[in-house]
Amino acid sequence: MSSSRAGALWESQRSFDELGRPLRDLTFCVVDLETTGGSPTSGSMITEIGAVKVRGGEVLGEFQTLVDPGTEIPPFIAVLTGITNAMVAGAPRIESALPAFLEFAAGSVLVAHNAPFDVGFLQHFAALQQRPWPRFEVVDTARLARKVVTRDDAPNCKLSSLARLFGATTTPNHRALADARATVDVLHGLMGRLGGQGVHTLEELQTFTSRVTAAQRKKRHLAEGLPHSPGVYLFRDQTQRILYVGTSKDLRTRVRSYFTASETRSRMGEMVGLATSVTGIECATPLEAAVRELRLIAEHKPRYNRRSKHPEKTHFVKLTREPWPRLSLVSKVLDDGADYLGPFASRRAAQSGLDVLHETFPVRQCSDRLGPRTRRTPCVLAEMGRCLSPCDGSADEATYAAVVRQLRDTLLRRPDAVVEQINRRMSALAEDERFEEAGVHRDRLAAFVRAAARTQRVGALSGCPEVVAARREDDGRWAVHVVRFGRLAAAGVIPSGADAVAYVEQLRAGAETVRTAPGPAPAATVEETEKILAWLEQPGIRLVDVLGEWVCPVAGATKELAVHERVRRSRDELAGTVST
Repeated sequence: MSSSRAGALWESQRSFDELGRPLRDLTFCVVDLETTGGSPTSGSMITEIGAVKVRGGEVLGEFQTLVDPGTEIPPFIAVLTGITNAMVAGAPRIESALPAFLEFAAGSVLVAHNAPFDVGFLQHFAALQQRPWPRFEVVDTARLARKVVTRDDAPNCKLSSLARLFGATTTPNHRALADARATVDVLHGLMGRLGGQGVHTLEELQTFTSRVTAAQRKKRHLAEGLPHSPGVYLFRDQTQRILYVGTSKDLRTRVRSYFTASETRSRMGEMVGLATSVTGIECATPLEAAVRELRLIAEHKPRYNRRSKHPEKTHFVKLTREPWPRLSLVSKVLDDGADYLGPFASRRAAQSGLDVLHETFPVRQCSDRLGPRTRRTPCVLAEMGRCLSPCDGSADEATYAAVVRQLRDTLLRRPDAVVEQINRRMSALAEDERFEEAGVHRDRLAAFVRAAARTQRVGALSGCPEVVAARREDDGRWAVHVVRFGRLAAAGVIPSGADAVAYVEQLRAGAETVRTAPGPAPAATVEETEKILAWLEQPGIRLVDVLGEWVCPVAGATKELAVHERVRRSRDELAGTVST
C-alpha cells in the first residue's frame, strides 16, 4: 500500500471524536512465522520470523530472519514455504532470533493473522528460554475479518482471500515477511471498514462485535459532551424517564461503548433502542461514583437495572429483649435495644441462618408472650429436647440466660459454637452417606457465616461518627473520603500544590450531616457501606482521623467466611472439571 493511500485512509478518521487510545496514534507490529509444523508442544520449530512495524498507516521498520530449527524441515513444508534445510543452515537459532524480535516489537501492539498460532509459538519459546513475555496487547486480523467480511465480499477469511479483497500490494506466499506485509494491508482495510462503524480506539477494536446493530451505532452521538472523568451516567427515554444507571471511571468512553463495540447484552440493546439522551454526573472519585449509582438506582428503580433496586427489602434475625428472649425474622432494625444479625441477601437466606441458630441453641421458637412465671403445656420441640421449655415452668432462668448470652456472643463476636455444631452434624451425615442433607446444612451454615461477617464489619463502621481516609490514586493525586455512620458524606481530590490539611478540613466542614441508624444498620444502605469498606481495605489507605471505635473481633465471622469461600471456590472448580 502506498504511503499516500495509507495516509488518506487514516486521515479520514481524524474527524471523529476519538476515545480511549486512538488507533492512528498506536504502533502496531504485524508479525508472521513459518514453522516446521502446527504445534510447538509436539516439537514443531520456527523457521522464519517476519514483522512490519507501522503507525498511522506509515511503515516504521521491518524485521526478517530465517531461524535454524535444529531439525530437518519436512518435505511438504519445504514445498509449501520454499524454505529448505540448506537455507536455514547457519541461520540464528531461536535462542538469539527471539530476543531480537522482542526488542524490535517492544512497546507495540502485536498483530497477526490467526494470532493464537503465531503468538503461541513465540510465547512457547520464550517460556523455554525462561524469558519474561512482554505484556503485549494482541489483535487478530482473522478474528476481526470473520466479524466484518461477508461471503459476498470474499469466499473465506484466509489471508490470500483478504489480501485480494483489500487490494494488498504484496501477495502472500507463505514467507514470513511477505505475509506480514500483506497482513498490514489487510489490517488497514479492516480498520477502514470498522471506522465507518464507530470503532476508532484499541479498546473498541478489541471488543468489537458485529452483533451491535446499525441503529445502536447511529446513537453514538449521545456520548458527545460527556467528560473523560469518573461519574454516573443515566440513559433516558423520550419522556425523560430513567431507563438505566451505570458508573464508570471514564464516562465518555463507557457510554460510547454501548453504541460502537463491546455491549452485546440483548436487554441493553433494547434499552439503547429506547434511549434518546444520556446524562452524565461527574464525581470526584470512583468511589463517589459507585455510591451515587447505588443511590440513584434505589431512588428511580430503572427498568433495565437488575441489581440494587430494592435495598429496602432486607431481612434480619433478631434476638428479642423480653423475659424469655427468642429469635425472630424481621425486615427492619428498630431502636429497641435488641440484637440483630444481617442483613441477609434474601428471606430464604435469613431463614437458613435462623435454622442453624435454632439447631445450636435451644431457645424457644414460639412467638407467644411469656411472663416470668408462665405455665402451659410444652410444645413438641420441648419434648424433643430442642427447647429449654420456659412455657411449662421447667426452665431455670439462670440456665436460659446463660444460653442467651452465648447466643448473643455468637451473633456479635464469635460464631464458633454454630460452626462447630453444624460441622459435627455434617460429618455425621457424611459418614452415613446422607450427602444431600449434609449439603443443606453446609448451605445454611454459609448463609449464617456471611451474615455474621457482614454484621460485624458493617456494624463496626456504622458505629463511628466519622472516619476520614485518603489514598494516592493511580494519577498520583490523593483521594479523600469522609464517612459518617457508614455513609459517604463527602469525597474530593486534593489539588496539586494545595495545603492538604486545609483541604481535608474544608471537605469535612462541607460534608453531609448524617444521623446514626439503630442497631448494626448503617445510615446508608448496606451495599453502600460495603463499597466504602472495600475502598478502606485497599492497600495504601491512610486514616486521617477516626471518631469513635472502628474495630472488628479478631475471632469473628470474617475468619470463618474466608474458609467457606475457599471451600465454595474449590467446589465450583471441581464441579466445572467434572462437567467438562
